[in-house]
Amino acid sequence: MNPTSSPAPSPALPGSSLDAGRRRRELDRLADGAEVDVLVVGLGATGAGAALDAATRGLSVAAIDAHDLAFGTSRWSSKLIHGGLRYLASGQLDVAHESAVERGILMERTAPHLVRAQPFVLPLTPLVSRAQAALVRAGFLAGDMLRVAARTSRRTLPQPRTLSAVETRHLAPALRATGLRGGLLSWDGQLSDDARLVTAIARTAAAHGASVLTRTRALELHRDGALVRDETTGQELTLRARAVVNAAGVWAGGLVDDIRLRPSRGTHLVLRSEDLGRLSAGLHIPIPGETNRFVLVLPQGDGRVYVGLTDEPVDGDIPDVPEVPETDIGFLLDVLGSALDVTVQRGDVVGAFAGLRPLLDTSGQGGSTADISRKHAVLTSPDGVVTVVGGKLTTYRRMAQDAVDAAVAASGLSAGPCRTASLPLVGAARPQTLARLDAPARLVRRYGSEAPAVHALGVADPALAEPVVPGHPVTGAELLWAVRHEGALDTADLLDRRTRIGLVPEDRAKAEQAARDALARTD
Repeated sequence: MNPTSSPAPSPALPGSSLDAGRRRRELDRLADGAEVDVLVVGLGATGAGAALDAATRGLSVAAIDAHDLAFGTSRWSSKLIHGGLRYLASGQLDVAHESAVERGILMERTAPHLVRAQPFVLPLTPLVSRAQAALVRAGFLAGDMLRVAARTSRRTLPQPRTLSAVETRHLAPALRATGLRGGLLSWDGQLSDDARLVTAIARTAAAHGASVLTRTRALELHRDGALVRDETTGQELTLRARAVVNAAGVWAGGLVDDIRLRPSRGTHLVLRSEDLGRLSAGLHIPIPGETNRFVLVLPQGDGRVYVGLTDEPVDGDIPDVPEVPETDIGFLLDVLGSALDVTVQRGDVVGAFAGLRPLLDTSGQGGSTADISRKHAVLTSPDGVVTVVGGKLTTYRRMAQDAVDAAVAASGLSAGPCRTASLPLVGAARPQTLARLDAPARLVRRYGSEAPAVHALGVADPALAEPVVPGHPVTGAELLWAVRHEGALDTADLLDRRTRIGLVPEDRAKAEQAARDALARTD
């Protein structure tokens, strides 16, 4: 057999593959009048989570999105699974505990292949007073108590501790040595990629029978379904459902009346790793004049480092892709410069991205969005449409559970109990199992138990084993896998969400042809 035409090995979870053909068949079936128990609008983390939750309760499900999996806020995060320390400091004990519990679920049960423990150093520079350092140290210890309360193993998240100045610079040599008193070491969960998490959730939902339909825009929502448009053909059709969940994020208010949101913009910069030297840990750099806000320096392991993030209110229309203002870039560079010995200039910023947090406006007044609670809300409209807003990436599963609970109650559906707290996502396996897989470690961190199947594509066709962009590790095999199994329909799906090549415009341009080649392969 010609190696270039060898079929890819099957994914680990039967029925989890998404592709253009499956989308067309399932959309045609629904257009012919088939009714589902639950229609979910929005395929970010919460919407995909709601589809999975409902499907595993024995309900029939269709989940739609106007664009793609993780098109909105869910791909613009810091790629962190937070334990809730910030919320503990602001007195939001329920949010803090919920975050710690959900972090443990992801790291130890549902997605251990995608979330790993990440060390962070807070450098004790002259800008950090001893009183502030003592307060932060107490906060880290309180955060460790949250870990205990959430029953997350010490093996999963090590204990925070104080570092000497030598230890601190060993982990982050780019830090300015002058006046450095040491550092505070803490641990949190880091995602290999937020968009990959959403893809895994959606595919797991598909494996349990959910119809996952991208490029399907909701035009109107009703108690018994929705008017939608197939964005690939322009055809309008009615989808029938017994319950409707609006999980459209920052666009949720445009589909249901009386939903008031105050979007907040979080901006990140993308730097080349060599500009900051060897970073063995992430950094928390205190923002001057703030007691509980930090700029994060996040090494990604792919030759890039993210620096973020801002928390700025956004007014007016919600764009599909938020723009990054120069003021945000300047702010982040200034804070970075307050702690580093290296000079990072505007020209060193090779990319930038911004996401909009869908925060619920309960006050109807202005002020800082940093002060708005990250607690989620589930609201049922007079005609029975359930909307879920607020929250954050870490707590997507609990948000989805609460939304499905509300939909079941509002529509009188007969459903089983929530199962998602112990249900492994596509690719999940025990750490010892993942360590024995015959595939590169980088692929295991992104695909888990499916990594050998992705790797096999490159073995069968060595051209697919090559990186599609010099200096970036993504290979042609990963692009082809995304087309065959992860529902990628165009080059933007491949470069901007299934992989993150597109975060650097220069790299994106170089990878365009490889993406087109992957989409054109029909063997």
